[in-house]
Amino acid sequence: MSESRSQDAASDLGSGSRRRTWAELLAGRVKRQRQGLGREHKLQESAVRLLRRHLNLNDLLLEVEGSACKTLCLNQLMDPEASADLSSSFIGSALRDEASRLGVPVAVLSSRAVASSFVQICASSGEPSHRVLLNAEQRKKMSSLLEVAQYLLAHSMFSRFSFRQELWEVRSSLLLEAVWHLHVQNLVSLQELLESHADTQATVAWLFRDLCVLCEQMEASTQHTDIARAMLSDFVQLFVLRGFQKNSDLRSVEPAQMAQLAMAVLQRMLMFTLEALATGLQDESPAYRAVKSWFGVFCGHTYGAAVSTDVPKRFFSHTLTQVLTHKPVLRVSDAVQMQRDWSFAKTHPLLTSLYRRLFAVLRPEELVGHLQEVLETREVNWQHVLSCVSTLVICLPEAQQLVKDWVARLLARAFESCNLDSMVTAFLVVRQAALEGPSVFPSYSDWFQASFGSTRGFHSGSKKTLVFLFKFLSDLVPFEAPRYMQVHILHPPLVPSKYRSLLTDYVTLAKTRLADLKVSMENMGLYEDLSSARDITEPHGQAHQDVEKAIAVFEHTGKVPVAVMEASIFRRPYYVSHFLPALLTPRVLPRTPDSRVALIESLRRADKIPPSLYSTYCQACSTAEEKKPERAAPGMKAEAGGCAEEPLGPLAAALRELRAAMTDPSQYDVLSAHMAVVSERLSSALGLGEEDGSLEVSQAQLSIMAPHLEHQEQEIADLLLTSFCQNLIAASSFAPPDRQGPWAARFVTAMCGRRLLPVVLTRFCQLLRHQGPSLSASHVLGLAALVVHLGESRSALPEVHVGFPAPAKSLPIPEFFSSLLTFGTAETSLFCLKFCTAVISYFLCKSSSFSQDILYSCLPPALMKKFQFVTLRLFSEAREPPSQEHPASLPWRLLCLPTADWQRAALCLWKQRTFQELLKQKEFHLTYRDWLQLELEIQPELDSLSHTERWDFHQWAIHEHFLPKPSAAGGCDGQLQTACTVLVDVLIDFCQSSRSYNCSENSDLVLGSCTGNRDIFSRLQEMAADLEQGPAASQSCSPREHFLFRVFRTRLQALASGWDVAARLQRQRELLVYKWILLGLPPSVLVGSPQAKEPAAPDCTEFFHLVNSELRNFCSHGGALTHDITVHFFRGLLSACSQSRNPSRTADLILIACQTECPIVLTSALFWWPRLEPELRSRWTRCFQGPLPQELQRLWEAQQFGRSCLSPDLASPPPGPAWVSAASLHFAIQQAGENSIKSQLEKLDCQREELLVVLFFFSLMGLLSSHLTPHLRHRAVDSLKALDICAEILGCLEKKKVSWLVLFQLTETEGGLGHVLLRLAPDPYIRLLPFAFYSLLSYFDEDALMREDAFLRVAVDMYLKLICLFVAGETSVVSALAGRSQELRGQGDPVGLITKARHFLLQSIPRCPKKSFSNMAELLATSGHCDPEVSAALRSRQQALPDADLYQEPHLF
Repeated sequence: MSESRSQDAASDLGSGSRRRTWAELLAGRVKRQRQGLGREHKLQESAVRLLRRHLNLNDLLLEVEGSACKTLCLNQLMDPEASADLSSSFIGSALRDEASRLGVPVAVLSSRAVASSFVQICASSGEPSHRVLLNAEQRKKMSSLLEVAQYLLAHSMFSRFSFRQELWEVRSSLLLEAVWHLHVQNLVSLQELLESHADTQATVAWLFRDLCVLCEQMEASTQHTDIARAMLSDFVQLFVLRGFQKNSDLRSVEPAQMAQLAMAVLQRMLMFTLEALATGLQDESPAYRAVKSWFGVFCGHTYGAAVSTDVPKRFFSHTLTQVLTHKPVLRVSDAVQMQRDWSFAKTHPLLTSLYRRLFAVLRPEELVGHLQEVLETREVNWQHVLSCVSTLVICLPEAQQLVKDWVARLLARAFESCNLDSMVTAFLVVRQAALEGPSVFPSYSDWFQASFGSTRGFHSGSKKTLVFLFKFLSDLVPFEAPRYMQVHILHPPLVPSKYRSLLTDYVTLAKTRLADLKVSMENMGLYEDLSSARDITEPHGQAHQDVEKAIAVFEHTGKVPVAVMEASIFRRPYYVSHFLPALLTPRVLPRTPDSRVALIESLRRADKIPPSLYSTYCQACSTAEEKKPERAAPGMKAEAGGCAEEPLGPLAAALRELRAAMTDPSQYDVLSAHMAVVSERLSSALGLGEEDGSLEVSQAQLSIMAPHLEHQEQEIADLLLTSFCQNLIAASSFAPPDRQGPWAARFVTAMCGRRLLPVVLTRFCQLLRHQGPSLSASHVLGLAALVVHLGESRSALPEVHVGFPAPAKSLPIPEFFSSLLTFGTAETSLFCLKFCTAVISYFLCKSSSFSQDILYSCLPPALMKKFQFVTLRLFSEAREPPSQEHPASLPWRLLCLPTADWQRAALCLWKQRTFQELLKQKEFHLTYRDWLQLELEIQPELDSLSHTERWDFHQWAIHEHFLPKPSAAGGCDGQLQTACTVLVDVLIDFCQSSRSYNCSENSDLVLGSCTGNRDIFSRLQEMAADLEQGPAASQSCSPREHFLFRVFRTRLQALASGWDVAARLQRQRELLVYKWILLGLPPSVLVGSPQAKEPAAPDCTEFFHLVNSELRNFCSHGGALTHDITVHFFRGLLSACSQSRNPSRTADLILIACQTECPIVLTSALFWWPRLEPELRSRWTRCFQGPLPQELQRLWEAQQFGRSCLSPDLASPPPGPAWVSAASLHFAIQQAGENSIKSQLEKLDCQREELLVVLFFFSLMGLLSSHLTPHLRHRAVDSLKALDICAEILGCLEKKKVSWLVLFQLTETEGGLGHVLLRLAPDPYIRLLPFAFYSLLSYFDEDALMREDAFLRVAVDMYLKLICLFVAGETSVVSALAGRSQELRGQGDPVGLITKARHFLLQSIPRCPKKSFSNMAELLATSGHCDPEVSAALRSRQQALPDADLYQEPHLF
């Protein structure tokens, strides 16, 4: 093998050279060497070194003894299992004998044997190869082996050089921990091992791989963590020491090589971590663990005393440079756009932890100087640089001023030489630091004003500096956020008047960019934080924040804030449209005027509030006072903050000490000291600072449906709540609540900190609303007592703003707790009973005398009403009048017993005299409306009452309890109609509330995903039937007015009017509920009963009014109501006929009334006739045993006429009136889906011109319906087919010379055609008639139309209205449909239609006779501004036309 290696070495020579013998090589070298002193000794050393490097011990041993002898002697001697039982001296002696026998040095043989065993131990784990730590068994064997090696080394029987050579050959099999043991035991240091090989690249790769695995396993393994940490620390110490020592210490080549290698390893590990961070890390992934472990080495104690302080400082500085310059691919424009996402809070925690560790060694001055140097000399990674700036100003308060000074130097340099790099750096650094908030760094707006808002600004030196500044700001515009442009516009640089154009040009550019971004300058808030990183706030939301801030400033100064006064003059649109409405929000005014009232009065006296707006505000406040007086308490502003990561052990210990003091009354004098300790420990656990006292937030925000807390927050909340419950039970065991001292109040004060209170309230929400039934008795008692004490502090606590499903408003703390109690199921009802019983009992025991303020704070009316509701519902004995013979005592002591009987305690409280006295308070009255609202939330399938028990309870509550009660006590004054009215109103509110949002045409009464209490609607049906059958109807103040329509009318009047999307959706949703209620009540409600005098039709006025004003617009399509309401009306008609002496006459009178008052009922009957006729005929025949009444027969004839027109046979004569026949024919055409109706039109009687006109009107409605409701295929034909049908009818009308322009000039003339047609179509369809008019433009017979005097006026009117519709956005639905359909691109596009109409008018105006221009001036005066060119053409043509009488030839004969 030695010979082969020699040959291999020889083969490395060039191909052109002859291979020479070893003697020739030596001889030649001897000849070339110069004789000198010591040359022979150096030659000897070099030869030995050469032999050692190429010595193959395996081959040598094989040549001497053969493999069998070597394996038998050495492997058995150094086997890890055997060596553990042999002494080191014995092994050494054996090795010496063996070396003597073999004729080799004992040190070489020992090194070979130890290396073989070393490798064997590393390979014996049987685990995956990617591993760097030994297991317990390997570690034990390694210890024995190293003990032997130490003995051999001490007795000069061990060669480190040979050992290093052997290990390096098999380095891929070595475990890093084994190498570390060699390093620690000083057998072979890592430096010696690494220096023994010249291939630095391979060495770095090996170390990098194993160090990465070590970092991963250090976080994943718990039993080897200490060893892994020690390994990593030792290795890093070595690399840092060798890589960052001063160059003067490097005296040889090998240490220089080691320094290069150490630097390479550290560099590669850092690059690996930065790459991992850049690609994104998942928590607890292997890469995450590796990065976290490696960043842990950047700690001062890692290097200890073995390394001087200068070396780590150089290492940390180098590392910071590498981080800041890692992959500098982002441009400055990218940094301007993205820097808001690089704040401290948004930067990866591992990267910020690296920064903080680096900052620990370097002083703030050095850090800022280093940042400046890197930015000036290198290409940088802007994300790392700016996140480093954020971390710097957050973690090092003393660095904040240094950053300000640095920015000032940068600006001075920038304007001195127009240095763009310095300018960019200054702005980026300032914006980044300002992102961290004003407590850390001045806001960007303040800095910008201070830097450029005065004559001392950097820019004020010359025109050159001004141009430089505005050129720079203009270059930023395409990339920067709207906030910064708003700052530049609202707080512009101070510019001399002669250079004002520079500023105006920039402002114009910035405003244009803001407009592109859809950001309005006019709607900016008065106190809006312009440098905030958050998104632009909606104007109404910002207005409420401005109001709170203005009130706070007014409280401190006593004067109207300057910002408000300026806004009233210079920003009046925002001031009037947003700020004043937010300030003048109606509320119950306090008895003692508060700061808001004072500010409003000050503004009113200064004429800053319009009198009409102030009058409306005062009237609304009076109305709120009359409806429901509420006690408004000033709320302290709260801010929810996170908990610092501090151990909770000291806090738990302090709470345990407090509990120990609670059990001993003699220690009451030290309770204050204990509470002080608890408060201090609580502040430490939360990490509270001075900013906890800031007044920035006036509400505590939380979500009732999904309350969430961080783990540590929940731990702190649970610790405090558990401690309070335990303390209360302990204190109540020896004293009642009124003699327990102030400990509870002090405890609550500690819990009401600004950052802790939202945490406690969120935990309350989780416990009471989501986990209530599972709480133990002690928890219920403790939380109930805590609610009472929090209520006592109501005036000092913020209001709580809760989300869905509660109303979008803020609730005081007591009302918030009441809102958490639900009782939809049996379990929640029982918990509600327990909690309310505990709250009321504790309050009454604690407070022997109390004022109304304290009463309503600690016992909110909603909680008292819920307790009454649940008690009356669950206990029939509570429905009886309370007995005064045996006054009950308060049940608090009963509740504190281990086996508390909650039902007995609730009844005991109910019978208690003090409680009954409380119920006499008006605020605590459980009114009929309150009862209905609570009962609607019950889920019948989960109710504790059976169906029969629930019916009994409803009968008692309605007829025995609330109906006879006076209205002052929450009853109905004995009026059944009043009871029905309130029930309907509450039912509609429930269906419209966020708790029930799925009440649609065919839906049931629902409560979110749970069914509501349908039995309440059954009670309405029963009471409505009683009203119809009993004497109650005659007691109504207006016999002709049904209570149901009165409720509908009142509610509709209160809704917002208009045709905007929000108003329409709200009104449509309301009407769907109305229709759902109507369909659930007897159909006689729609028609009424026949009046006393015969023959007289039932009064349907109320229903007709509802249809004409509302249902026609929202519950109909193309001239027909929905099927359900149509069938319900005709069932009501049959019901009214059954009560009449002359059924046929009654039916005829009702239908004749429909012709004039509500014609859409008849067209709906025609549309649904195939489904309606069988029921009508069968019921009429069964009940009245005769033919259908004349008017019903007329509807049948109209239906037959429509069908016969489409058949090949002769058409039957159309019945009157003409619009009924036209409607029947239109519906027949729609349902048949005819593409052409020319032949059918020819069948119509030429004398029935009105029928053709009305048919054209219905076809226009069909055309509009096909555009507005294209998904209703059973009600609207395809748009193109509808257009063709309209065109054919139009052609027929023009052929018969029948004027149809009247359809586009419909008026409400009594008895005219317009009176009927305007009630047959929804108002949106009527408003879109201009669209239909010009959709038929290509089908007009222009010559014939020109001869009609009214044509030009109608065409101009339709054109101007079409423009108004387009501007108002009412053609958007048509645009959407046209955009989806390729065929409609030319027909349905409003823009194209307007263009064609305009072109048509401009061509037609010169051709029209003078008579066509009559009454045109009035039309142009109202709408002529919509198109000035068309208006000008009309006026010009009208003035140019001569008087026809002057040029008319005289008639002489």
